[in-house]
Amino acid sequence: MRRQIVLLHRVAGLAMALFLVIAGLTGSLLVWYEEIDAAINPGWLRVAVPADGRPALPPLQLRAAVLEHYPQAASNYLMLHGQPGRAAIFWLQAPPPAVDTVFVDPYTGAVLGARRHGAIGDGLHNLAPFIYELHQSLALGRTGVLLLGIVALLWTIDCFAGAWLTFPAPARHPAQAGWRAWLRRWRPAWRVRQPASTYQRHYDLHRAGGLWPWALLFVFAWSSVAFNLPAVYQPVMDALFARQPEPRTLAPRRAAAQPQPGLDWPAALARARHLMAGESHRHGFTVIEESSLRYDPRSASFHYRVRSDLDVNEKRGNTSLVFDANDGRQLGSFRPTGAAAGDTVTSWLLTLHLAHRWGLPYRLAVTGLGLVIAMLSLTGVYLWWKKRRAREQRR
Repeated sequence: MRRQIVLLHRVAGLAMALFLVIAGLTGSLLVWYEEIDAAINPGWLRVAVPADGRPALPPLQLRAAVLEHYPQAASNYLMLHGQPGRAAIFWLQAPPPAVDTVFVDPYTGAVLGARRHGAIGDGLHNLAPFIYELHQSLALGRTGVLLLGIVALLWTIDCFAGAWLTFPAPARHPAQAGWRAWLRRWRPAWRVRQPASTYQRHYDLHRAGGLWPWALLFVFAWSSVAFNLPAVYQPVMDALFARQPEPRTLAPRRAAAQPQPGLDWPAALARARHLMAGESHRHGFTVIEESSLRYDPRSASFHYRVRSDLDVNEKRGNTSLVFDANDGRQLGSFRPTGAAAGDTVTSWLLTLHLAHRWGLPYRLAVTGLGLVIAMLSLTGVYLWWKKRRAREQRR
């Protein structure tokens, strides 16, 4: 059995190595996405806060300014919460200009800049989005998303195979029996020997480096399956936990898309706030801040999100509701925690993956974990190469 698991670990590790190196290095950078993007594009993302304390313009007014600048475009996603000194960001759908992301001064409504998300060929100003595309899909679109989803599934399985291989061999003498003796024999797997040869050092780094952060490695592996391969993630989670219907399934697609909602955006936002107030009272949660309002032409529905005390994500709200874009009728709601165990687990997994919890210390930890993931892949390839070379020399 051990030989079979060794083979599984070896084959999976070699198949995943390049992908995990890319995912680990880009992931360690994406923890600082906003800082990197603002450093490269300060004129687009940073704005001066008025000295007179003037508040930012309402989001709907900023949206109107963007659509006036791009009259043939559609903007179906409205961010409702901004940060002082940061530009407001709008995403355009099918605009005539070759841009899909627009940066706006929230205090004046002036358009500061625009770009095609992830198009690194357009210039360095797209570096941060390009890193994101590499991490999510290898910049290969849906094919890359599927490929990385398969890698994530292999990684999840290999987390258990790799941990099992660190366990000591079965006891051969009565003195080695019992869990205390087993732990003593397992203890060397957690150490990096000093002094040691190059091979021993790589071996210890690979073994101990996979054991110490094992729980977090599993969290990132399985949450990657959630992001990239939901067709596998959801059935597994449904077999283990109860969950609510996903917000995107609450409004079925129409035979033909409806480009414009029946309710205008101010009326839709007022309706969303009214419905969320009812949800808050009914389920006993507190709304902390608004997050976004999105119109889906395929189902002619609005999706409204807030951050509430049910959210574990400290940056993006996922407490949401869906209502008909023509008559305002509520179609459903979603609570990230407290309503169904499966949704609570998923909320924690995705939040930890995004490093949107526990502030700077956890962001630093995730940065380090990305480097550890790359290190584990590289040391694994090195160990395989050394063993293969030794076998060839013996022949």
